[in-house]
Amino acid sequence: MREVVVTLHGLWMTGLEMTLLRRRLRACGYIVHPFAYRSLLRSPADNARRLARFVDGLDADVVHFVAHSLGGLVLLHLFEQAPLQRPGRAVMLGTPVLGSAAARHAVNNPLLRPVALGRSVQRGLLGGAPAWHGARELGMVAGTRGGMGMGRVFGAPLPPPHDGTVCVQETRAAWITAHLSVPYGHFGLLYAPPVAEAVCRFLRTGAFDGRE
Repeated sequence: MREVVVTLHGLWMTGLEMTLLRRRLRACGYIVHPFAYRSLLRSPADNARRLARFVDGLDADVVHFVAHSLGGLVLLHLFEQAPLQRPGRAVMLGTPVLGSAAARHAVNNPLLRPVALGRSVQRGLLGGAPAWHGARELGMVAGTRGGMGMGRVFGAPLPPPHDGTVCVQETRAAWITAHLSVPYGHFGLLYAPPVAEAVCRFLRTGAFDGRE
């Protein structure tokens, strides 16, 4: 049985920042395919349509997903548009599924608006993203160490705990199968070995503790 993992990057990113995480996923035995998308020029729904075509072209029996930040919102739109995907599991890293206080602060500030968020706000970072429609386990890893991130750069007031960009409370929803809080910042989620290990366990068993 051929299993692959599709990775999705976050806002303003290209996917290169997920290189180390992809290497660790390969070390867990997975074939990994990065999906790159235009986070500012296209809405999460538009990017999800492109993701659907990308996934349709993969030679695999099982397709897992690992999505960072905004990439998780693109994934939610994918399963709203095309819920009948091949089997697999999904993990989101620091995805504000309930909307982002940092994003709201940015778009409401006239000094920040010119550099801000583009079309990522459309049923995305400002809220309104679809609930999870995937018939598979969905795990969420949230950071609690408020390092440098969009929230800090923009001066957004973030209620703790948060990862510097996304508040933990923004990552919680009733339809998430398992939630794991870890002491890392928003981008540290991509580089910390314990996070990669937790992602591999979830993809393998459907639980962060490794028990099926």
